Amino acid sequence: MMKNSDPYALLGVAKDATTKQIRKAYTDLAKKLHPDINPNNPAAEARFKEVSAAHALLADPEMRAKFDRGEIDAEGHEKAAERPYYRDFADQPAGGKYAEQEGFANEEDLQAFMADLFARRSGGHNIKAKGGDLNYRLDVTFLEAAKGDKKTVTMPDGRTLKINIPAGLRHQQSLRLRGQGLAGYNGGPPGDAYVEVHVKADPVFSRKDDDIHVEVPISLNEAILGGKIDVPTIDGPVTMTIPKYANSGTRLRLRDKGLPAAKGKQRGHQFVTLKVVLPSESDGELATFIEDWAKSHPYNPRKATKSGAKA
Repeated sequence: MMKNSDPYALLGVAKDATTKQIRKAYTDLAKKLHPDINPNNPAAEARFKEVSAAHALLADPEMRAKFDRGEIDAEGHEKAAERPYYRDFADQPAGGKYAEQEGFANEEDLQAFMADLFARRSGGHNIKAKGGDLNYRLDVTFLEAAKGDKKTVTMPDGRTLKINIPAGLRHQQSLRLRGQGLAGYNGGPPGDAYVEVHVKADPVFSRKDDDIHVEVPISLNEAILGGKIDVPTIDGPVTMTIPKYANSGTRLRLRDKGLPAAKGKQRGHQFVTLKVVLPSESDGELATFIEDWAKSHPYNPRKATKSGAKA
């Protein structure tokens, strides 16, 4: 029996808490109170039972709504003044009308509910509670997220989990590992493990939606004369043709070289932005040539801007 009649207070959440907030509060408490973590600690076990019962009630939208309306107490007991009787709904085979009234999909769900209800009324000693969920953070490189990979996470209890990183995974995307959380109570199912994947910034590649962007330096002669250069992609270098008189900022596209597409979608593209880079050392011959060339070929690249118009 709960010492505290308010399940919200037991979990330390507000009455308007979201399902996610309730789950997180329960997970945090379960990590501290679970019997496997606190062997031979009756107080922690009793507290864990109360927290699990509170979570079981609030995690069920229908039960939570009934509690909020005052139709049931914190242990799930229906209040006498409003208690419906099973015989009132027994005019259909196998209690079908009762199952429909309470929103159960089938007789099996109904029987499970009835068994749980009687267990609660007998003192809660037979309640099976799902184990708490665990949350982890995993850092991966841009290429591991883009192409997919397999990783191993070590849990606090020493167990290792093998995780498949799907190709095209996004930054802070959460992966759910069913049944890999804390053990359940009294035969209940284990919780789940949620792995939030953080993609490290890459010095070469960046992402926008399913497209990949890279900036590639080119020489002065490549910018003027054009040519073919090798460009990095997540699948390895490919050859790209640079058009003549390519300026810094010119953007070229490599079709279908972006991130792998989700099912039913087209693969992204890779966009290559060119950056003209002058020689790192001064070149007198080049400077002399440009001086002579500029005298007979004057032009103003800022002509279209306000500053250029005033020049």
